[in-house]
Amino acid sequence: MYERSSVAELANSLRQELNRYSPGGKLPSSRTLVERYRVSPVTVSRALARLAAEGLVVTRPGAGAFRAPGRTATTPPGDTSWQEVALSADAATELVPRSVDATGVLVTLAAPPAGVIEFNGGYLHPSLQPERAMAAALARAGRRPGAWGRPPTDGLPELRDWFARGIGDTWTAAEVLVTAGGQSALTTALRALAPPGAPVLVESPTYPGMLAIARAAGLRPVPVPVDPDGVRPELLAAAFRASGARVFVCQPLFQNPTGAVLSPARRPEVLRIAREAGAFVVEDDFVRRLVHEDAGPLPGPLAADDPDGVVVHVCSLTKATSPSLRVGVLAARGPVLERLRAIHVVDTFFVPRPLQEAALELVGSAAWNRHLRSVSTALKTRRDTLTTALRTELPEPALPHIPSGGYHLWLRLPDGTDEQTIVPAALRAGVAVAPGRPYFSAEPPAAHLRLSFAAVAGPAEITEGVRRLRTAWHEALG
Repeated sequence: MYERSSVAELANSLRQELNRYSPGGKLPSSRTLVERYRVSPVTVSRALARLAAEGLVVTRPGAGAFRAPGRTATTPPGDTSWQEVALSADAATELVPRSVDATGVLVTLAAPPAGVIEFNGGYLHPSLQPERAMAAALARAGRRPGAWGRPPTDGLPELRDWFARGIGDTWTAAEVLVTAGGQSALTTALRALAPPGAPVLVESPTYPGMLAIARAAGLRPVPVPVDPDGVRPELLAAAFRASGARVFVCQPLFQNPTGAVLSPARRPEVLRIAREAGAFVVEDDFVRRLVHEDAGPLPGPLAADDPDGVVVHVCSLTKATSPSLRVGVLAARGPVLERLRAIHVVDTFFVPRPLQEAALELVGSAAWNRHLRSVSTALKTRRDTLTTALRTELPEPALPHIPSGGYHLWLRLPDGTDEQTIVPAALRAGVAVAPGRPYFSAEPPAAHLRLSFAAVAGPAEITEGVRRLRTAWHEALG
């Protein structure tokens, strides 16, 4: 009977009625609230807990819930203007910037206003998330002996072993570190592999969150163009020679944002070029578990074909489950593993054990494979719906590649189009889209939009979203 919406609605109703009670006054009993609002006792309990967390009510076991005492008058705000000087002092000479532009990341994290269709989301819609399976896994995990104790700093051995098997037959748990999601793993990898001020080669275009990580670490992203077959080896080799970089970050499978898959012919070339340059390849294998139903057999991770420790592998469970299941891994071979381990421990100590236990319960359950099959079918349907709607309603932008995995499409706008006029017009029309500029570390070759089909409610909302985007297109460009 309990649903998140009913908890929020009850909490809002009780919040509006609090003025009827004096500070310290007792609220109606839980039984009375159950009967009055026709909700379950669990819903009442959780709504009261929400108000207690907001400091509006006080609950006393055996006595009931009471309106919290009124807050004292707020003091005048202090003068924080001195911070402008402190935060900007010596900024011109610092190798690691203290001010970081997180705009490109926040676009995919911020919730859109009510009624706006979310084509800019970076995670599965709640209807696609395995919420029941995750809840059951968390409940089972909480009952495991020692579940709330301190885990090994490298992560639970069983979970590390599960991830190792997913990378390749030759990988072992000893070569895997459990991290708090993929973003944390990428941050650790770049800090370990390149000193402040150094260049780092990146795909162009690429994931804005990775560019933000690099710049926050004081690194200089150097773009290497990609096409539908992935990064171009001849340009990668030229970029290594010109820059002297010792790190290349790539997404060989369903690259964000283009959806490209590194071709079989290019895979060994990328490893050979990096090895000859004495460089590491950071492989962000972020959506392997979001393959579409029609994809066919997938190539293995680059790390599976690398016995020499060139590849530092990153993957996580987050994209295929929930933004709050932040469990991922770093996998590496050779001396670099110890450096990765040291930075990981200093930064985070360890990933909370209950979260690791829940992840282990989830991937070991029968529900896990059912969930992956369900998502695979749903993503193909959504991709096809978006593709058809775009070709019918909005044929002007080019759709150069239709991926068989991932959760978005990458549109190239006609020459001369200003994407910065399209994005606000789209929001006014009731649809949020991601501009292409943040995906480029240098000047982009053209204007682009990225449209996600995973964060929306379903095919009907996709069709409506494209219709709204068409309205925005006419408004912005005439």
